[in-house]
Amino acid sequence: MLAVSGGPDSTALMVLAARWRKAMRKGPDLIAITVDHGLRAEARREARDVARLAKDLGLSHRTLRWRGDKPKAGIPQAAREARYRLLAQAARRAGASHILTAHTRDDQAETVLIRMSRGSGITGLAAMQRIAGTPGHDAVLLVRPFLDIAKLRLIATLKKSNVAFADDPTNRDAAFTRARLRGLMPHLASEGLDAARLALLARRAGRADAALEQIVEIVWHGLVTAGPGRSLSFDAGALARTPDEILLRLLGRAIGAVGIEGPVQLAKLEALAEALRAMLGSGIRWRRTLAGALVTLQNGLLCVETAPPRRPGHGVLARNALTKAAGKRAKPVKSR
Repeated sequence: MLAVSGGPDSTALMVLAARWRKAMRKGPDLIAITVDHGLRAEARREARDVARLAKDLGLSHRTLRWRGDKPKAGIPQAAREARYRLLAQAARRAGASHILTAHTRDDQAETVLIRMSRGSGITGLAAMQRIAGTPGHDAVLLVRPFLDIAKLRLIATLKKSNVAFADDPTNRDAAFTRARLRGLMPHLASEGLDAARLALLARRAGRADAALEQIVEIVWHGLVTAGPGRSLSFDAGALARTPDEILLRLLGRAIGAVGIEGPVQLAKLEALAEALRAMLGSGIRWRRTLAGALVTLQNGLLCVETAPPRRPGHGVLARNALTKAAGKRAKPVKSR
């Protein structure tokens, strides 16, 4: 399945995929999917243009629409999540095992800059992978065949073939982070930090991340013990001897396995790991909760289990109690 918005990158993906299939004796079935986010009036016309081109290329085509109310803030992220959700649903209905997108080396470079600006770790700096699970739908693989290809090369391919494509003005809208960073790229390139260098950083970070994950996998199986329910235990002495990055990833994996409040933020995980590191070997009982997981250090073991449900209104009651206590302390003391 091909994700085709009508812009130059995805249009080139559709054209080249059609040529690739035509060159084969018996190529795979290809279906082009366009997602109309309902954010621009031109989107419907662009979807119709993609449908006409797909027909000329001998491909099936469908337009999917993101319906319902749109958020007032965080539009790019919400649109991205909606797009992948719709694409994954369409893939399952069509029996497709892969979704091909047209992310280029330029997109990869911009993603690296975004991750750097947010203080991402090694995993984040690895940016987009050539083959990965579709967000929220890992059974459908997401493939990015152009991740090492410059956008200008795809545009040149379309121009040589006299294939028209759409121009989305939001790609230059300074209200969006990616567009602002895109505008900085020529200045960064003049200092040597061009798209190729940033993409190289992503590949090297990805290589380091894969190596670390392989080490964590080995250490995990050597240290973790499954307990009752969804609890996991680690020998605290062994954890004390692991490097900080390995300890951090072991904690993140354990919390991800038993927690019930979604992905844990890296900064919060780092704070937890730092606090735990200071307590390892102290013999003091220590407890913390994070992302719906309860982490307990006692009797030489670190236990990570699903945190008990919070009592309704517990946070409000606690704040009221603290306020009341503070008020009592603030009262003047009578002299004797």
